[in-house]
Amino acid sequence: MIGTLPIITADQRMAESRGIKGVIFGPSGIGKTSLLWTLRNSTTLFFDLEAGDLAIEGLAVDAIRPRTWTECRDFAVFIGGPNPALRDDQVYSAAHYAAVCKKFGDPAALDQYDTVFVDSITVAGRLCFQWCKGQPEAHSEKTGKPDVRGAYGLHGREMIAWLTHLQHTRGKNIWFVGILDQKLDDFNRKVFVPQIDGSKTGLELPGIVDQVITMAEIKGDGDQLQRGFVCQTLNPWGYPAKDRSGRLDLIEPPHLGQLMDKIRGPLVPAERRLTYQSPQLPKPSPATADTPNVSSN
Repeated sequence: MIGTLPIITADQRMAESRGIKGVIFGPSGIGKTSLLWTLRNSTTLFFDLEAGDLAIEGLAVDAIRPRTWTECRDFAVFIGGPNPALRDDQVYSAAHYAAVCKKFGDPAALDQYDTVFVDSITVAGRLCFQWCKGQPEAHSEKTGKPDVRGAYGLHGREMIAWLTHLQHTRGKNIWFVGILDQKLDDFNRKVFVPQIDGSKTGLELPGIVDQVITMAEIKGDGDQLQRGFVCQTLNPWGYPAKDRSGRLDLIEPPHLGQLMDKIRGPLVPAERRLTYQSPQLPKPSPATADTPNVSSN
């Protein structure tokens, strides 16, 4: 019997249950952890890495508190299931999943949760780097001394593998939060950089998740400061942002529950998702236009 090509039809794909995968960056103290108040606590699992839950004191939400990178990986495979493409000796493989299920019990215990709130990716990066520094790859084969480049290389691969595995948890919403730093580049220009050890994770993370949101202070009328979600890549402040759903405005209220409802809203017509007209460049200033060309001999 000739096999059938395993094509997922358009109707099947559109009928699939899929969770939202996103990251929310913001300066320390802006209220990222407090976003848990905007979610349904009975169906939310708090992945508490910072142990700084004073902001949600009194909120009845279930939590897990990994203290090591090994525990972070175990929880990731328990939540996301095994990756069938991996060998049994690799992390996130079927063998790893079976061992974790034996340790934690029936994974059906997670069925009650539709959202996992990971606070924060900044701390996850620190735990990962601490673990990487103790691995053989982080030491020179010749001298046995610590090799910082080897540690950072391993750290980048470990973090990307962890994030990618959680991103493939199709049936659940996965939200990461992280600190956003403001720095100056080599040309003294202001840039915003996620606070994560190493550069690889911060550079590749926006390409892994569906939504990149910056929670920032925005000046309103009368220069009054207010919190808001910056949701579109083309924004006047240069904040990291991305909206794969095409449903979000440039600025949205800082309410994660409402944001997810809007992302799941009615489909946006194709003509509104992308524009194809030629971009209009600004007209040159009069000073530039009237400047004569001067040639030197």
